[in-house]
Amino acid sequence: MTHVLPYLVAVWIFLAGCYGLATSRNLIHAVGCLAVCLAVCQSATYVLLLAVGYRDGATAPVFSDVQPGSRPVVDPVVQALALTDVVVGATVTALLLALVVQIAKRHGTVDPDELSELRG
Repeated sequence: MTHVLPYLVAVWIFLAGCYGLATSRNLIHAVGCLAVCLAVCQSATYVLLLAVGYRDGATAPVFSDVQPGSRPVVDPVVQALALTDVVVGATVTALLLALVVQIAKRHGTVDPDELSELRG
């Protein structure tokens, strides 16, 4: 059960973030909530990446003092993916805020119900 627990925790955290995204009604609140909910969803991906890259008894992948292959090390790709995830989250939040600012300038409101021009 302990080897499945990180995956279950990641799914639960991700679903909590998705629930927050689905229940927001104002665009500014949606982006603010999105930033928080996106951070929650990202936390789920961090837990998932850590679960995938974890090795019992392993150390950091720095080989300055020992021969390569003499001890188990964690996967350094997981660290790179987690850092990339942080950058992607900040970029998506900035893009969404810029879109909301443009909608507010053009339409004078940020209420999705009042934006009749955006309906299909």
